[in-house]
Amino acid sequence: MTKCLYALLLLVCLSATAQQTLVTKANYQLATKFSPNKLNKMVFSTAVDPHWLKKSDRFWYMYETTEGKKWYIVDPAKGEKKQLFDNAILAAQISRIVKDPFDAQHLGLDSMRFTKDENSIQFEVKSTQEIEKKDTTTKREKGTPPAPVKEKKVFYFEYNLNSGVLTELPDFKKPKRKPQWASISPDSNLVVFGKNYNLYMMDKANYEKALKNEEDSTIVEIKLTTDGIENYSYHSEGALGGGGETNVDKEKNKNKRKSAFVTWSPDSKHFALVRADNRKVQDLWVINSIADPRPTLETYKYWMPGEKDSPTDDLLLFNTVDKTHTELNVDLFKDQDVAVWSAPSLATSRDDDYRVNVWLGTADKFYFTRTSRDLKRIDVCEVNVASKTVKAIIPERLNTYVEVRRVGLVNGGKELIQWSEDDGWGHFYLYDEAGKLKNQITSGAYHCEDIVGIDEKKRVLYFSANGKEANEDPYYLHLYSINFDGTGLKLLNPGDFDNTMNMNDNQKYFVNTYSRVNTIPKSTLYAADGRKIMDLETADFSSLFAAGYKFPQPFKVKADDGITDIYGVMYKPFDFDSTKKYPVIEYVYPGPQTEAVNKSFSRGMDRTDRLAQLGFIVLTMGNRGGHPSRSKWYHNYGYGNLRDYGLADKKACAEQLADRYPFIDINRIGIHGHSGGGFMSTAAMLVYPDFFKVAVSSSGNHDNSVYNRWWSEKHNGVKEIVSDKNDTSFQYSIDKNQTLVKNLKGHLMLSTGDIDNNVHPANTIRVMNALIKANKRFDLVMLPGQRHAYTDMTEYFYWRMADYFTQYLMGDTTERPVDIEEMNREIPQSGPKETIGASQGGRRQ
Repeated sequence: MTKCLYALLLLVCLSATAQQTLVTKANYQLATKFSPNKLNKMVFSTAVDPHWLKKSDRFWYMYETTEGKKWYIVDPAKGEKKQLFDNAILAAQISRIVKDPFDAQHLGLDSMRFTKDENSIQFEVKSTQEIEKKDTTTKREKGTPPAPVKEKKVFYFEYNLNSGVLTELPDFKKPKRKPQWASISPDSNLVVFGKNYNLYMMDKANYEKALKNEEDSTIVEIKLTTDGIENYSYHSEGALGGGGETNVDKEKNKNKRKSAFVTWSPDSKHFALVRADNRKVQDLWVINSIADPRPTLETYKYWMPGEKDSPTDDLLLFNTVDKTHTELNVDLFKDQDVAVWSAPSLATSRDDDYRVNVWLGTADKFYFTRTSRDLKRIDVCEVNVASKTVKAIIPERLNTYVEVRRVGLVNGGKELIQWSEDDGWGHFYLYDEAGKLKNQITSGAYHCEDIVGIDEKKRVLYFSANGKEANEDPYYLHLYSINFDGTGLKLLNPGDFDNTMNMNDNQKYFVNTYSRVNTIPKSTLYAADGRKIMDLETADFSSLFAAGYKFPQPFKVKADDGITDIYGVMYKPFDFDSTKKYPVIEYVYPGPQTEAVNKSFSRGMDRTDRLAQLGFIVLTMGNRGGHPSRSKWYHNYGYGNLRDYGLADKKACAEQLADRYPFIDINRIGIHGHSGGGFMSTAAMLVYPDFFKVAVSSSGNHDNSVYNRWWSEKHNGVKEIVSDKNDTSFQYSIDKNQTLVKNLKGHLMLSTGDIDNNVHPANTIRVMNALIKANKRFDLVMLPGQRHAYTDMTEYFYWRMADYFTQYLMGDTTERPVDIEEMNREIPQSGPKETIGASQGGRRQ
C-alpha cells in the first residue's frame, strides 16, 4: 500500500512537471513600459525630505504626486501640517506678473528658502521672456559688432505666509553660488584655495570681487605655501577638484584656482590639511577616442594593490592669524593613511548658501585617524592645537581589517562615543577624554550603524541599528535611543519595515520614511521618545500600478553551509503564469561593502524588475562575506579569497528556490553584475561552468591586481613583513578570472566603458586576452566615452543585455533588426524649424 501511494505521488509530480511550459519568447513590449524615462512619469516623491528651520522645530518639504507638487509646513509641537500656500491662487498671482500661464499642477518654483524671520519664503520662477545676459557677447566675424547673449528672464518673489501677499523683488540680487575652489571659514571672513600646487588665502572683500569676476586683476591673494609641486600639492590637482582632467584640460586650467580640502577650527583661527605625496605612485591612463577634434589622454595617479611605491600623508596645521603652518608628527605605520574627521553637519544648515567644513572638536583640539596599510590597526588620535602635539586616544586592532566610524563627542570631548566591532558586532562604547573605557553602551547579537544624535544633558544616544528585532529581515534599519550607561534601550520606529530617519538638531523630533520592496513608501513624524505625532505622506503609485506593476517577493534561504540565513528578493514578470517554467537571472554584487539586494522600494529597476519583464525570474540575494551590517564573521567570511567566496551561496540559493517553486527552470540559470558584480558573474561561469549558462558582465574588476589598492588589499588582505633589519614590506596575492578561462562552457558577454578611470578597461581586456588565447568564443560591448556608470549609454546597454539573455538563456532566436526599435520609438522625430510665414500645414517646433 505504501509503495502504491509513493508511485501515485511520483506520477502526480511528474505529470505536474510535464505540464510546465518552457518560456522561450521574450516580451520586449512589457520591458519597454518600464524604461527609466517612463518611470519618471509614473513615480514621483517616495520620501519626505525635511528642511528644518533655525528658529523653531518646524520644517518644510515638497512632495510630488500625479497631481503635481505641493509645499507644506509642519509644526511638530502643535502636531500641525498645512500647505505653505494655495497652489491655484499663487499660480494666478505669478501668471499676472510673469505674463506666462501657470496653474496649480504646473507650478515651477525654484530655490525656495525661508527668510530670516521665518514668516516669509523667497523663490524664483523662470519665464519664457528672453533678455540680454549681462556682460556677455558672442564673437562674430571681423567687421561685425558682437552679438548679445540671450537668456530666459528669472523673476524673484517673496511670499508672506501670514498675509498671503506675493511681492516681486525686481532688484533682488541672488547670492552667487560658492565656487568649487572656495573653502570658506566659519566666520565667513576668509577663503582658502589652491593654485599652481600651493595654498592661498583671500579676505571677504576680495572674495566678493572674485564672485563678480574671477579674472579681476585687483584681487589680493595671500600665498600661504611656496614648496608645492606637481603630485605633492596642497590642493586637488584636477580641474574641478576630482581629477578627470585630460591633457587638454590640464593645460587650459593650469593657472586656475582649485579646491583644497581643508578642515576649519570653529573659531576660524586654524585649519588642518592632509597633504599627500603621490610622486612615487605610478601613472595610469585612459584615452577618449571620441573627443573632438582629436582623441585626448587622461593621466592620473593610481595605486594598485601590492605595489611598493605608495603615497605618504602629511598632516599640517595652519594658523590664519600669523599665516604660518606646522607639520604635525603623526607617523607610526608604514604607508599609513591619515584622515581628519569633520563635524557632523547640522540639519538646519541644508538651506544655507554653503556648508562650512569644520573639524570634529573644539577650537583647542581636533581628531583624526591613522590607519596601517593592512588596515588591521587604526588609531583615533587627538591634536592639541596650542602645543601642536598628537596623542593616540583609542587604538583598534583586529586580525582582519578594522572598520571605523566617526566618534561622537560629549561636552566638547570630555567623553567620546566610539563605534567598534571588538566583540564581533558593531557596537558603541563610552570613553573618557584620555581614552579610558568607561563602559560598553550597546551590546548583543545585532549591528549598530551610525550615531544619529547625542543628547548631552539627558545623556542619551540616538543611533540606527539593524538585526535587533525578532522575526524581521535583519537588514531592516531602525532608530533607537539608549542611555550612556547602557540602560533604557528603546525602539523608536517599530514595524516590519526598512527605515530612513532624519532627526532635528536638538533631538526632539524625527521624520521617518518606511517601506519594504513589497509595500508603498510612507513618511511619518515622530517625537524623539517614539511617540507618533502624525502621518505625513504616502507615495502615489497609482500610475505605476495602472501600468501593470507588481511588487517583488522577498525570500529567505540557507547558505551553502546549510546554517547561515541568506536573504533575497525574487522579481517576476508582471504577466507571470505559474504554469510556465521560466529561465532565471541572478543579479549579483559580492560586497563586501554592500549587497545588491533592495530592502525598500527602489526606482532603479533596469537590472531587476525591468529585466524580469522580458520573461525571466530575476533573483537578488546576499552571500557570506557580503553586507557589513551583520556580524563581523559574516562580513569577513571572504577575507583572503576575494574571487570565489560568494559563488557557492549564489548556486545554493537558486537550487533551493527551484525545489520550492516549480516555475523556476534550474537548467537555465544566467547571471549578471556590474563592477564587483561583473567580476563575480564571470567568475561564476568559470567556477561552476555546468550550472551558470549565460553571463553579462559589465565593467568588472576581473583582475584585482590592477584594481585600486584600497578595495583589493582591504577585502582580500595584504601581508606586512618586517625583516631582521626592521624594514617593512608587503606581500599581496589574489586569484584572477583569467586563470580559469579554460573552464568556460557557456555564453559570456563582457562590457566596459573605454575611459573608465575607476575599474580600468585593462580588467576586461586581460580577460579577453586570456579567452582568445584559450580559443574561447565570447562577446564584447565597448562603450565609447563612458566612465564606470555608462550614463547616457545605459539604455543602449540594457537592450544589448536583453538581446543576449533572451537569445542564449531563454532560447528566443527571433532575428532582431539592426535598429533598437524600443529606443527609437521613444525619440521624438522632429524636422527643421519653420520660419514666419511658412505653410500652416507643416510641423511646428
